[in-house]
Amino acid sequence: MKEFDLIGLGNSLVDILVELSEEEFGPLGFERGTMRLTERDEQQKLLAAFRQREPRLVSGGSVANSVIACSQLGGRGAFIGCVGDDRYGLHYKEEFSELAIDFTNPPLVGETTGTCVSIITPDAERTMRTCLAVSSHLADRHVPAGKIAASEWLFVEGYIFANPATGQLAIREALQAAKANGTKVALTCSDAFVPQVFGDAFRAALAQSDLLFCNATEAVAVAGGGDAAAAFANLKALVPNAVVTDGPNGAFVRYHGSECHVPAFPCQPADLTGAGDMFAGAFLYGVTHGVPAETAARAANFLAMKVITQIGARLHHGAKQFWAEACV
Repeated sequence: MKEFDLIGLGNSLVDILVELSEEEFGPLGFERGTMRLTERDEQQKLLAAFRQREPRLVSGGSVANSVIACSQLGGRGAFIGCVGDDRYGLHYKEEFSELAIDFTNPPLVGETTGTCVSIITPDAERTMRTCLAVSSHLADRHVPAGKIAASEWLFVEGYIFANPATGQLAIREALQAAKANGTKVALTCSDAFVPQVFGDAFRAALAQSDLLFCNATEAVAVAGGGDAAAAFANLKALVPNAVVTDGPNGAFVRYHGSECHVPAFPCQPADLTGAGDMFAGAFLYGVTHGVPAETAARAANFLAMKVITQIGARLHHGAKQFWAEACV
């Protein structure tokens, strides 16, 4: 048995959650439900305009949220990312310590931690303006090969491909360590623009991966096809195992040669972000703990439903109980 069930490689971001009415959101002129990178000054102006809202801070990032989910269910997790030694970075490091997750790199002195202002509107959409700051400095020198060797699975965040000069080197280093030590590799698209814009690097990593997580739009971007089912079928030629989530239409799962479709659990969403992160973390927890893939996917769907019925991209309590309910 290895020391960790799951080690993630991704952007370390502190989510700054701000709830706005439609009347407040409209004048911003933002495309609803999008994520855009921004400079720190622009992000600070946005926060200043709504300072009376008292935003809530939550340590995260896409794959970081998946590692947190796995850890909350009882998995042993580690995470590779970069934070600064400012208030946000120290908050991030402390939260991961409380969650019993090994955050493998110390805060970088004098650097600014990445933050994501997440604007949540009454329709449950989340519109994000992200300042990557030092999280975008993640490079091959920050990748601890020994920690990857000590993990059952390495989970790579697609957003890291968007930094060719640093992040793509970190991915190559991590994949090399995984392949040299029998660590299985899971990859997430993160967003359809990743395979569209950074297709060569993404597909090179996909060819070395054991499992791909993506939503319907991302699956079409990777494998073509008119819908989730067609893209899922096409992925068979590209990666041994795949999960394609399709919102209220459930998820397609191929794992160890068997395939299934798992229906979604109906709900009234409050914040749509975080469902995919939770699904991936819960599914990886399941398969590292001897749970059949179909059962793990059903439980992952249930936990994803629980996430989107509250504000924030991860659960703060009840994860183990929800997992037990879904696995009955």
